[in-house]
Amino acid sequence: MRCDLCGCPIKNKEETKYRGQILCEDCYMDILSSAKICDPWATYIAKSALDQEVTITELQEEILKILTTLDGVEATILAEKLNIKLSDLHQEIATLRHMEKIRIKIKDGNRVICLW
Repeated sequence: MRCDLCGCPIKNKEETKYRGQILCEDCYMDILSSAKICDPWATYIAKSALDQEVTITELQEEILKILTTLDGVEATILAEKLNIKLSDLHQEIATLRHMEKIRIKIKDGNRVICLW
């Protein structure tokens, strides 16, 4: 049996049915814990944490480094550059957005990630 989203093989009795699809554990968790980019309360908390000199992760630093050289990049391209899953990138984007380090804008009709 294979996951309907990612196509990975699923061991017997480890599949999860969700809205008519058969999913592996990773895809099911990605759906349940999707990042919320626009969350005023999370933004307030993240900005407060920055005031206390909380450091960002190496991956977040790499994202910011890439964005300093570009005038916006689509999420799929950024995920490829970082060699990570798109769902993992969305989590990092949400965190950096809450810190007001990055934002999303429309460029040539596409949503791109850029520095704040």
